[in-house]
Amino acid sequence: MGRLPLEPWLQPLLSPAGLALAAALLLLLLLWLRGRRTRRPGEPPLLKGWLPYFGLALKLQKDPIGFMRTLQNQHGDTFTLLLGGKYITFILDPYQYQLVMKNQKLSFRMFSKNILKKVFSIQKLMTDDDLNDELHDCYKLLQGKSLDLLMENVTQNLHQVFEPKLFKTTNWEMAYLLTFCSSVIFETTFATIYGKSAAGDRKEFITELKNDFFKFDAKFIYLLSDIPIELLGNVKSIQKKLIRHLTSENLANIQGWSEVVQMRQDILEKYYTFKDFEIGAHHLGFLWASVANTIPTMFWTIYYLLRHPEAMAVLRDEIDHLLQSTGQKQGSGFSIHITREQLDSLVYLESAILEALRLCSFSSIIRFVQEDLTLPSETGDYLIRKGDLVAIFPPLMHHDPEIFEAPEEYQFDRFVENGKKKTNFFKGGKRLKHYVLPFGMGASKCPGRFLAINEIKQLLVVLLTYFDLEIMDDKPVQLDYGRFLIGIQYPDSDVLFRYKVKSQRS
Repeated sequence: MGRLPLEPWLQPLLSPAGLALAAALLLLLLLWLRGRRTRRPGEPPLLKGWLPYFGLALKLQKDPIGFMRTLQNQHGDTFTLLLGGKYITFILDPYQYQLVMKNQKLSFRMFSKNILKKVFSIQKLMTDDDLNDELHDCYKLLQGKSLDLLMENVTQNLHQVFEPKLFKTTNWEMAYLLTFCSSVIFETTFATIYGKSAAGDRKEFITELKNDFFKFDAKFIYLLSDIPIELLGNVKSIQKKLIRHLTSENLANIQGWSEVVQMRQDILEKYYTFKDFEIGAHHLGFLWASVANTIPTMFWTIYYLLRHPEAMAVLRDEIDHLLQSTGQKQGSGFSIHITREQLDSLVYLESAILEALRLCSFSSIIRFVQEDLTLPSETGDYLIRKGDLVAIFPPLMHHDPEIFEAPEEYQFDRFVENGKKKTNFFKGGKRLKHYVLPFGMGASKCPGRFLAINEIKQLLVVLLTYFDLEIMDDKPVQLDYGRFLIGIQYPDSDVLFRYKVKSQRS
């Protein structure tokens, strides 16, 4: 028998557009119901705002520091906000951070699994802790001797990026700073950890991959939300394209894998078939983690140095002194070589980077509440519900005038004292164990932080040694708070600068 014809009024409802509309309406209903929560006795102050689902997200995004300070003055150091359908209890007292981190009922793994599922379509980690544990073991290859090897690769890849420019005339070249940083960091990092395509169209491959990656990254904050990916335009197709680039079959055409990528691939092939599409999703997540925050950190560090020539002069002197002490000269071409230990000795260089991170990192350290718990506080204990999130919010500490004098100002030498790294910062008369937290804390601390910082240091050494740099735009560039709880913030606009090879090299 044939299928019975649908009633005419049902036909539009069962069309793709009708089903999408129904799904959206159902989602809105669920989100509205989620926003009806009321505060129970013993819980922190609950602030929801008047917007369903979004809650106070738009106010917080507009001015994170100012808004958080207002809430702190009104409600103390602990309160719960409705943000994008999530109830998040914020901890603002830096002396409470350790108590939160040690609580066994708060899970980073559950929080990170949800991110990996939503953003990168990695499903297996939701049910397989053994795979999670084995992949976590790979992070040891981002430290020690393995890091030294990675840094050698960074040096070689920076050579290939900049060597052609060193033989050009000394005329000024104009560029947009964020575009410049994005391109150099992406290409250098990809070649360092994944190697280079063996095919003849290597430049075309990396350009296409880079362009698709930044389209995908621009939608990152939306992918974190509860909005189905199908309702986010062409994001799903871009995500699939990127994953396809990084499947086992396509990565096999790339030569020069780092130790960490090789180890990850060996582990993934234990849990998946060789052709499983999800292997590419794991690699996409790893690639994103390797570059997404390094790019804006590089941008802000160079931007602040361009705006503060006196800082650039001090850094150049520090680098020149190191080169002279190691018997190195700037000969024809790209000839200098600096070890990781030597990079660590450049205290003003490190301080300049750390100061940019202090100003521009708006990461929260977020944990998933696995079961109802009591959270201690100086003003009393608070009950926290299962299924909520708890967040440490370091940006308020980073901008605290009691800890950092004139915190809104960029002071390149803020973390140097008597020619050495400064580590003593105080609040309420007590020394802070943690005073700048762009990379998180505890077990969830970014495992790639050493690679990222050293890569930025190497790039700055190259730029400051071989090039003259000048900013062309007078307009001040502000932070774009589009990712105000996740990572280093991007600028709200790009900025024009120019560079040329130094005319006199000795």
